[in-house]
Amino acid sequence: MKLGRRELRSLIFEVLLQEKKKRRKRKKKKIDYKKAYKKYHSSKKAKRERAQRNAAGRKLKKLGIKVPAGYEIDHKKAIAHGGSNNMTNLRIIKAGENRRLGQKITTQKRKKKGSY
Repeated sequence: MKLGRRELRSLIFEVLLQEKKKRRKRKKKKIDYKKAYKKYHSSKKAKRERAQRNAAGRKLKKLGIKVPAGYEIDHKKAIAHGGSNNMTNLRIIKAGENRRLGQKITTQKRKKKGSY
């Protein structure tokens, strides 16, 4: 069976419409941001660790060390793993690299717990 241009075009159009309807039917799960914030950001442990990270920034600022734009302060041994704010444990690395390292740690934790 040979299809003409019009038939082929209308067939493609129908398939695209069906796909569009399918996408509309899939509802996105609403994220409860308040709940997520409470769980991850306002716990005592999270607040304590954030305070330590902020203290590291203040310490470098006090010593006159400026962090260039696009760079962040990183702890070689994470605070969550028993690291400290000693100068030997601090380094300045690119922001993307720091985020990538943080993501790697989170992924390892999830794999360990079996929730990944």
